[in-house]
Amino acid sequence: MSTQIYDPNTLSMTPSAQAHIRRQIELEDSKALCLGIKESGCNGYMYELSYVQDKPENSTAYAFDEFTVYVSRENWKLVIGTEIDYVTEGLNSSLKFNNPNAETLCGCGESFSVTET
Repeated sequence: MSTQIYDPNTLSMTPSAQAHIRRQIELEDSKALCLGIKESGCNGYMYELSYVQDKPENSTAYAFDEFTVYVSRENWKLVIGTEIDYVTEGLNSSLKFNNPNAETLCGCGESFSVTET
């Protein structure tokens, strides 16, 4: 296992998130994760995860130990500097996105908003 050093200009992931995503990629018989953003939810934007075989067009690749995460260039400004974590709270486990660009989060944690610049 390697140590990830936080860089505000990239995408980072905790070891627990990497292990979870690696398992999901294997279960989906895929090669990579595509992190997308869609306009939705009660707060503006929502994360959308899909498991893919090939690099989507107009996306940038972020390599981790055993897999790649793709982010479309148009969504990059919304997720730059985000750290993805896998947390367990009580009986529930889920990915958590620590996004420095998110100005507000909805109460359920499913959506976020950003200030337009």
